[in-house]
Amino acid sequence: MENENIIEIEHKLEDSIKFVKGMKRKTFSMGGVHPDGNKFAHSAPVETFPLPDEAVVYMTQHLGSPATPVVKKGDKVKVGQLIGKAESFVCANIHAPVSGVVTKVDTARDITGYHRPAIFIKREGDEWDESIDTSLDIIRDIKLKTKEEIIERIKDRGVVGLGGACFPTHIKYMLKPDQKCDVLIVNAAECEPYISTDNRVIIERCEQCMIGIEIALIASGAPKAIIGIEANKPQAIKMLVETAKRYPNIEVQPLNIKYPQGAEKQLIKAITGRSVPNGGLPIAVGCIVNNITTMYAIYLAVQKNKPIVQTYTTVSGRSLPEEQCKNYRLRIGTPILDVLNSVGIPDDTGKIISGGPMMGKAISNLEAYTAKGMSSLLFMNDEESARKEAQPCLRCGKCVSVCPMGLEPYMLHTFTDLKRWDDAESYGIMNCIECGSCSFICPSNRPILDMIRVGKAKVGGIIRARAVKQ
Repeated sequence: MENENIIEIEHKLEDSIKFVKGMKRKTFSMGGVHPDGNKFAHSAPVETFPLPDEAVVYMTQHLGSPATPVVKKGDKVKVGQLIGKAESFVCANIHAPVSGVVTKVDTARDITGYHRPAIFIKREGDEWDESIDTSLDIIRDIKLKTKEEIIERIKDRGVVGLGGACFPTHIKYMLKPDQKCDVLIVNAAECEPYISTDNRVIIERCEQCMIGIEIALIASGAPKAIIGIEANKPQAIKMLVETAKRYPNIEVQPLNIKYPQGAEKQLIKAITGRSVPNGGLPIAVGCIVNNITTMYAIYLAVQKNKPIVQTYTTVSGRSLPEEQCKNYRLRIGTPILDVLNSVGIPDDTGKIISGGPMMGKAISNLEAYTAKGMSSLLFMNDEESARKEAQPCLRCGKCVSVCPMGLEPYMLHTFTDLKRWDDAESYGIMNCIECGSCSFICPSNRPILDMIRVGKAKVGGIIRARAVKQ
C-alpha cells in the first residue's frame, strides 16, 4: 500500500511538471542569483506540533511598536483571546496561543538574546474563545461585505505579513484618497532556499487561500489579483490554476527560478513591468503585495474570526535525513529547542538560522520562543556556517551585476568602512533590500551585506535626526 501511494504521488508530480512546462514564465530583469534550492521538505505534509506546557508570547512579533499587555498575573485566558493590544499606528494585536493561566508579565530573551516584553502562560488545556469557529469546514460566502469591515477585522485579529517582515497587514489596505490599487499581487514565490511552508499551505489549503484573496480584493478595491509563484512548485501551480478557474478575477503567473524573486519590487516588476520608485511603496504604482500564507490568515480572520495564534515553520538542513525535514504548524510561544529536538540536532551543526540562508538571522539564543512569521528553522553545518577569510576587493563588479536594485554594493561597503555617511546616502544605501546577493557572489568572501546593514542603520539615524530638526 505504501509503495502504491508513493507511485501515485510521483505520477501526480510528473503531471504537474509537464503542466507547468507549458506555461509562460516571467521574471525581473536586473540582477539576481541562483543559489541551490534545497527544498528538502517540499513533499512533507504539514504536521501539527504538540502544544507547549508553557507558552511565552512576545509583544514584539511584528514590525513597529510592541503591543501593550492587557492581562495580568493570575488571569485565565482562552485560545484566541486578546492579550496584547496595538496602541500605536504600526503595531499588531497579540492573542493567546494556548488556554491557561498567566503566570507573569515580564520580559523574555528573543532569538537575538535581547529582552523583549512578553506574557507567560501556563497551559491548562486547549479551550478556544467562544467567538472563534474552530471547524475545518470551508466557508465560501464572504461574511463581511465592506472594505471598512474587512480592514477592521484584519486589524483586530492581529494579521501580519507572513513572508518575513511581519508588517501589520491592515495598514497596507488603508489607502489615502489619492491612492488607488488596480492589481493585488499575491507573493507565493518562496524564493529563499530550504523554506517550503507557502508551498504546503497552497497544496493543503488552496481553496481557503483563494477565498482569502477574494476578501483582500474587496479590501484593496482592485479588480484583479495575480499570484506570482516560482516554477519549482509544480504541484502548487497546477492546484492554483485549477482552483482559479472558479475565481475569474484571480490569475496565476509562474515565475523563473531566480533569487530574490519574492522581493516586493522585483515581484511587481516581473508581473506588471512597473518600477516602484526609490523610497516609494508598491501603491505608488497601483499595487498591494501580500504573501499567500497571509491570504490564508485573512481567510481565517474574516470567515472564522480566528487570530494568528500559530505559525507554519520548515525545519530543514543539509545534514538532516530528508525524512526528518519537516513542515510544522506551531503554536506561537513554543520553545524553539522543543522544535529543534523533535528532528534531532545534527552533530555537525555550526549555526541555526531563523528564516532562509540568504536573509535569515542566526539564532544566538536557542532558549527563545516561536513567533509570527518564523517561517524556517535551518541547520547549517560547520562547513556552510564557517566564514571564509575576507580578501581585498578585486573590483570585479560581480556584486554590481547581481544587485536587483542597481546599486554598487562594493562602494557602499567601502563608504561604511570609512564612515563616509553622506557618500553612502548619495549612492543609495537606503534602497538596499538586504537580499544578500552581493555577499553570495563575492569571490573575495567580503561581508558586504553585513557592512551595508551597519551603514543603513547609521544613515537611517542621520536621516531621522535631520527630519526632526526640520
